[in-house]
Amino acid sequence: MQILNKKALFNYEVLERLEVGILLKGAEVKSLRDGRCNLGESFVKILSGELWLVNTEIPRYKYDGSEGYDSNRSRKLLINKKELVYLESKMKQGNLALIPLKIYSKGSIFKVEIGLAKGKKRYEKKLQEKERDLERELLVEKRKYMI
Repeated sequence: MQILNKKALFNYEVLERLEVGILLKGAEVKSLRDGRCNLGESFVKILSGELWLVNTEIPRYKYDGSEGYDSNRSRKLLINKKELVYLESKMKQGNLALIPLKIYSKGSIFKVEIGLAKGKKRYEKKLQEKERDLERELLVEKRKYMI
């Protein structure tokens, strides 16, 4: 079970990847198992020595009857202190951001893969799209000649 952040791979150039745990409530776990999550506009923040996943929408589980559920609440990420200090120092060095790349289950535990990333410029995005289009056209041409 994986939930990918496709928008992040288009808007950012990922320099490093890191696996961290996530602190969830019971109904959120069931909702994630159903594959219901939106990572589109989410990001990771460092607040008072802790890592937080912000603006991630995990909708209410369909059979959950509890009141006052906030689907966009900030969720704490679990990381070693040494790794947190490393990420802080990397972010201070350059104009880098922490973004969630995917949420997946490892057994009964959910993990988040975060990436230390640098934002792409508009022309870089357009160039990447052109390259993909050329590759697709080449594959189509190859298939024509192979048949």
